[in-house]
Amino acid sequence: MTNYVTAELPGWAENTVVVWSVFGALVVVSLGLFFWERRLAAVAPDGGGRAVPLGRIAAGGHSMDPPAVSARVRGREAELERLGGLVRGPGGGMVVVCGVGGLGKTTLAAEAAARARAEGRVVVWVRWRDDPAQLGQDFARAAHVLGLAESRLEEARTGRVSLVDAVWEHLAAVEGWVIVVDNVDTPGRVGPGSEPPAGYRGWLRPYGGGVLLVTSRDTSAQTWGPDAGLLRLQPLAGDAGGAVLLDAAPRAGTEAEAEALAVRLGGLPLGLNAAGTYLSVPTSRLRTFAGYRRALEAEFGDLLGAEHPGAGADPDIARRVVRHTWDLSLDQLHGDGYVLARPVLQLLALFEAAPVPRSLMTPELVTGATGLPATAAAVDAALAGLHQYGLLYTPEATGPGNTGPGNGGPGDGVLPVSRLQLHPLVRDVTAHTLTRPEPTDTWLTALDDHLARAVGAVAGMPGRAGWPTARLLAPHLPAHLDRSTQHDFTTAVGTLDDLARVLNNAGAAPEELLLRRHVLDAETRLLGPDHPHTLTSRNNLANTLDDLGEHRQAAELHRQSLADRERILGPDHPDTLASRNNLANTLDGLGEHRQAADLYRQTLADCERILGPDHPDTLGSRNNLAIVLNGLGEHRQAAELHRQTLADRERILGPDHPATLTSRNNLAIALDGLGEHRQAADLYRQSLADRERILGPDHPDTLASRNNLANTLDDLGEHRQAAELHRQTLADRERILGPDHPATLTSRNNLAIALDGLGEHRQAAELHRQTLADRERILGPDHPSTLASRNNLANTLDGLGEHRQAAELHRQTLADRERILGPDHPSTLASRNNLANALDGLGEHRQAAELHRQTLTDRERILGPDHPSTLASRNNLANTRARLAEAGRRRWWQLPRRS
Repeated sequence: MTNYVTAELPGWAENTVVVWSVFGALVVVSLGLFFWERRLAAVAPDGGGRAVPLGRIAAGGHSMDPPAVSARVRGREAELERLGGLVRGPGGGMVVVCGVGGLGKTTLAAEAAARARAEGRVVVWVRWRDDPAQLGQDFARAAHVLGLAESRLEEARTGRVSLVDAVWEHLAAVEGWVIVVDNVDTPGRVGPGSEPPAGYRGWLRPYGGGVLLVTSRDTSAQTWGPDAGLLRLQPLAGDAGGAVLLDAAPRAGTEAEAEALAVRLGGLPLGLNAAGTYLSVPTSRLRTFAGYRRALEAEFGDLLGAEHPGAGADPDIARRVVRHTWDLSLDQLHGDGYVLARPVLQLLALFEAAPVPRSLMTPELVTGATGLPATAAAVDAALAGLHQYGLLYTPEATGPGNTGPGNGGPGDGVLPVSRLQLHPLVRDVTAHTLTRPEPTDTWLTALDDHLARAVGAVAGMPGRAGWPTARLLAPHLPAHLDRSTQHDFTTAVGTLDDLARVLNNAGAAPEELLLRRHVLDAETRLLGPDHPHTLTSRNNLANTLDDLGEHRQAAELHRQSLADRERILGPDHPDTLASRNNLANTLDGLGEHRQAADLYRQTLADCERILGPDHPDTLGSRNNLAIVLNGLGEHRQAAELHRQTLADRERILGPDHPATLTSRNNLAIALDGLGEHRQAADLYRQSLADRERILGPDHPDTLASRNNLANTLDDLGEHRQAAELHRQTLADRERILGPDHPATLTSRNNLAIALDGLGEHRQAAELHRQTLADRERILGPDHPSTLASRNNLANTLDGLGEHRQAAELHRQTLADRERILGPDHPSTLASRNNLANALDGLGEHRQAAELHRQTLTDRERILGPDHPSTLASRNNLANTRARLAEAGRRRWWQLPRRS
């Protein structure tokens, strides 16, 4: 070891001035470093004042140009216009494009950025890499590009100012820029430090001179704060989705086929792009939209759920692979403490592709299915997290396709039912990627047990409280029956039948039809076509079809059921009597009133003999016979039967029973036919009020009461009020029953009649033409309703002065009514009267007078001398005689003088 004490010193060390100068310099440097370190420690906690190397800020390590959009952006015109308006408008702001993974948020932002750049804006693209420090460097680079002085950056580097404040002070002072921050799927980590985005003191602020555009899966307004505009993306509509597919694979099929595939893929751009890319490759096995759509049912995993070797580890790849795109959100939710989010999503994926009642998703179901401990709060949190990241929707009760009787709509008096729904592709992919074997028996057993319990609860609810939930449960019950074993098949059928009865009471025929068909198919297959349960199910399906206006199909099923029940159960069995009654109902709907009346008389006599005069089925038969007699023009006899039935039903069933309300409505119809419009109107008002209170404003029976009241008001000359009620009823029937339902066509016909009474003949004629064409197509040319439409169109044409065309239509209608309804039917007499009016308009007064004289005689004989129609005939005959006399006087004065 060298002994420095005795060793010879270097020459400079002997110079004391040099030694002390060096020593002093070292002390100054040491003190400076000490205080600088203390300064950094003081500002380090919020992260905003850490030194950022100026060279890295100026040079950067990646491009800040927006990505190029390789294909035309379809179906986002409204969103692009909104973003463009924000870019072009005064000032700046912050907008968050958000939604579930795969909706094309980045593509939309890139297109908006390209348009902004084309308009001369400075556009900077920043990609969130889950690294707050990197984001700070990217914002500093962006500000530097926009003119932030290096001296200001140096102040931030040296800790004299906060970097985030220095950047945003500059961005607030500069206008005309667009900064896009893409894929901010973990907004809580953006910072600096622990600053939440909604506080607007971090890297994301809405107060700049340009536009800050953020894309994220987080759709919560709470996350982004009150001053950020949220642009929540929805799946593409069918036509836009079809256009995306045609852009990628223009030779793969027609527009209709592309649209059908787009709908099957749920309008999700990621799925559309995956399918389009596949179809565009020449070596792909499937080359058409139709073929791809068919293959999805059997090969979903291979086509859209295929593994990608890097998707699990690389978020960039996962975002481009359908199977993995939602794992990023689920991983984030799990990391944030929402441990039930993934299992709840998987459980929801086992339901059908339809809304699920929120009440089904209970802690008991989650625990019973997954084995995981669950509390109500934990399930709530999981659902909230899935909703926040766009994986779960909660459609409104009054949205498209969700309206209907007892569905919790406006004024329904029933509280809306909360519902949960997955995007169809999210559901399909999640169900496909469940742990094998998929799904486990435990999950489905728990699911079926809770479905059965839910149906039992709904069936036991009083009034219409359970109707909205019943409608939501219906789509999920067929699979419940399919999963049943031979041991519990009868129990599962009973569950579906119980729900179908609730739906029948609710007037929810489309949902009821789904269950009735499924039960009949299953029982025919397992019990045989002649089993009593199968016969009952066939009868129930026919009744539901009848409620939907499918009278011809219903009649075929009722004929088959009646023949089988007579053969197997005998002609006097109550079920046989029910089949005969129901066949008569359907024949009446088909306009075959005479044949229906014969069946009703036979059934009524048998019911009185076998069941007794007070049995509900006997009362039903008497009511139905009265209805068909009224249709045959025998209004007085019909009214007597309805009075008797109403009194019995009030005594036996009570004044608020739906059957009692039906009798009151039907008595009013008969009184209307007798010309007692004022009394009929009073009964209709009472029936309408009771049905709205008991059944709800959207129930088909309530709509029928409103329609009937409007008809009577029209007969009373209150055309304007009648027209308003008919408009309301038509809109409701189109929404609830559909545009082709016979009741909807009736409302359109009746609105046209009311408009005709208001003198709006041109609009009435258009509605009558539309209704006539629809009735000919749906009901056939000989149906009484079709004949009524032709008669009504002719009346309107007569009011427009088109007497010749009106007369031709009236002649055709009169001939058809005489052939189908008979010469004495009130409708036949009306046609004869209307033809006479048209001839009168043509100046053929003598022929018109003959027809009016014949009609008056028949109406006095059939309807009585005081019936309004009889009085109208007497008035028409007098008017025609007056015109005939006037025409004779004109001819006399015009005779040439004799010489």
